[in-house]
Amino acid sequence: MDTNPIEIRIKVIPNASHDALCGLLGDRLKLRVSAAPEDGKANKAIEKLLARSVGLKQSQVIICAGHTNPEKTVQIYGISVEILSESLGFDTRLITLNQGAKR
Repeated sequence: MDTNPIEIRIKVIPNASHDALCGLLGDRLKLRVSAAPEDGKANKAIEKLLARSVGLKQSQVIICAGHTNPEKTVQIYGISVEILSESLGFDTRLITLNQGAKR
C-alpha cells in the first residue's frame, strides 16, 4: 500500500435511501450512505463507497478524522490525485488536504 495517501474532506449524510457520491459541497465531497451512524456502520459504508467509486480495495480508504462527525477526513492510498480526479469526475485538488501525509 502506498505510504503517502491523499487526504480529502467529505461531508456525509447517513440514513439515506441509497449510497451515492453527490458532488462538491464547498470544500468537501458530499456523500450519502444508507447505513446508520451507529457502531461504525456508516463509516464502513463510506470507505466501501469511496473505494468502489475509484476502483480500490476498501482497505485503501481510511477515515482518519471525524469518526463521530458528519464532516470527516479520509486518507486514500494507492492512487494519484490525477486518477482520483478522473474517477470522481472533478478536480479533487479542491477537496484535498494533503498529498503526503504519513499514516
